[in-house]
Amino acid sequence: MHLVRCSRSSRWAVRAADGYRALPAGFSLGDALSADLAHFRTLLDAAAERFDEVAPGAPVDPDTEVWAAGVTYRQSREARVEESTEPDIYQRVYDAERPELFFKSIGRRVRGHDEAIGVRPDSTWDVPEPELAVVVTAGGEIAGYTVCDDVSSRSIEGENPLYLPQAKMFAGATALGPGIRPAWEIPDPYALEIEMTIFRGGEVAWEGTSGTGQLHRRLDDLVGYLFRADRYPRGVILSTGTGLVPGQDFTLTPGDRVQIRVDGVGTLANDVLPALEIG
Repeated sequence: MHLVRCSRSSRWAVRAADGYRALPAGFSLGDALSADLAHFRTLLDAAAERFDEVAPGAPVDPDTEVWAAGVTYRQSREARVEESTEPDIYQRVYDAERPELFFKSIGRRVRGHDEAIGVRPDSTWDVPEPELAVVVTAGGEIAGYTVCDDVSSRSIEGENPLYLPQAKMFAGATALGPGIRPAWEIPDPYALEIEMTIFRGGEVAWEGTSGTGQLHRRLDDLVGYLFRADRYPRGVILSTGTGLVPGQDFTLTPGDRVQIRVDGVGTLANDVLPALEIG
């Protein structure tokens, strides 16, 4: 099953094999993540009322924090070394005990399935980054998984690593969805295939496949560092890094469509617009 948020009403529901079942009108992701995994599971079990099929929005509340991890796959390390004027820092962080973690978005800015993602007007090299994201309770337990597109400007980050916030945070730079797959339904999160296809003019312009088996970090280790010096009373989402990075011969352009599939979690698809055209 998947926990989904309806794009029109913002009402939450559980999508199962027999269709959609609505959660109580007062349900929010933050409340569901405010305690432990047992609390999260109990609230999802409250879905009862039949619900007409709806288009899923981003599976977040307006105040949900979304964080991300960097250089957690060998492919990502090699791509960052290739693009950067300071390649040594990426080589060091890949093997360091402490991971790279950074704030990515607040919930109200997150794009959902079939909503547009953006590219910056002052960037010359833009890529989608397909990632598995973990949905974490206030107590630090992984409650579920969703698909993330961590849209990035490689030209801006490559120019200077201190430009990371500008390379990672702008209109349409974060997409999540189409729903949240509960953790108890994913027996091995380190055995998930990740596939990305980019369409241009109806044709495949780029495609690749990776998998969480190549992840250089443990998921609970990434979560643990996030919780070392802060609290998340309404839970948090942490995207865990990418193992698929298009090379220097490819950049996103408006009109492209990015499709990301994570085995067992779902498929997230988004069209590309200039960042300033995203509402």
